[in-house]
Amino acid sequence: QVQLVESGGGMVQAGGSLRLSCTASGRPFTSYPMGWFRQAPGKEREFVAAISWSGSSTEYADSVKGRFTISRNNVKSTVFLQMNSLKPEDTAVYYCAADQHYSGNSARLYDYWGQGTQVTVSS
Repeated sequence: QVQLVESGGGMVQAGGSLRLSCTASGRPFTSYPMGWFRQAPGKEREFVAAISWSGSSTEYADSVKGRFTISRNNVKSTVFLQMNSLKPEDTAVYYCAADQHYSGNSARLYDYWGQGTQVTVSS
């Protein structure tokens, strides 16, 4: 079992930056590839970024490529999402997720989810 807790959300103006963190507890963090997803009001949950257990492989949604960076610190059992050049359309609840196997952009394949953190970008 893995417990995930996100933090770092908030309100920011368009063009600003935020850094989300997701800290894991339970089974060894290094065993789990991780992902970030988001869900805006009235919309389905969508993929944002994913990272392999070692951090050597990453994947991004086209909508965030070049603006967001996913990284991880396995010593601190934490995965990060650095978000730059934020846009109003980035407003959503952001969730981190973990799975025993690399699941990339497939939300249905992730076994463990955090409670989410709200990101609001004003124009």
